[in-house]
Amino acid sequence: MSGTPLIRLSGLTKTYGSGQAAFQALKGIDLTIEEGDFVAIMGPSGSGKSTTMNILGCLDTPTGGSFQFLGVSVEQMSRNQRALLRRHYLGFVFQGFNLLARTTALENVELPLIYRGEPAAVRHAAARTALEQVGLKGWEHHTPAELSGGQQQRVAIARAIVTRPTVLLADEPTGNLDSRNSREIMELITELNREQGITVLMVTHEPDMAAYAKRVIHFVDGVVESDRRNGEGD
Repeated sequence: MSGTPLIRLSGLTKTYGSGQAAFQALKGIDLTIEEGDFVAIMGPSGSGKSTTMNILGCLDTPTGGSFQFLGVSVEQMSRNQRALLRRHYLGFVFQGFNLLARTTALENVELPLIYRGEPAAVRHAAARTALEQVGLKGWEHHTPAELSGGQQQRVAIARAIVTRPTVLLADEPTGNLDSRNSREIMELITELNREQGITVLMVTHEPDMAAYAKRVIHFVDGVVESDRRNGEGD
């Protein structure tokens, strides 16, 4: 796999609707992301950043162009093949945490492993390890209602990393948090990128959160307006 980028988008387009009602959300995106990178994706509403993230997360398919993941053309995969790629290579963190309300932290974190068909003993051990990694050792049996917003997002991150994903896709991960919890969550995501080599792709509106990333990509009107390493041009 050496020399093959983790992700390569070539001439990627996405159109919703048809005829007079057609809307071109992406107008030819060219993007390469190497394994171990930490990318912040920014841009106004309607700029194409969420559409791109949905395609990268195998939740949507492009209208045209190519999306390669480790050299394999994702747009040519079947729905089931994309689901397997999602299950084995990708972890997701959302602004709204998306935890099951009546379920303990441990059970929430185990969910992706249930979908994989892992035995209970393996699930329990992996979930405990993931919760410890995000600083929630001792909180395994608390439900979301018994946790702060910052703790709930830590549970969500533990759930995303319990499968040991290659890529963590984070959509506004600090959007519902105060500034202190936002900093703690960003430090945790930075540590996962640095210590475990997880590639991070993060949508954010907040420049101070984007500052944690190694690279910032700005979308405007369905195209990449700028793509720079943090620290360049400052």
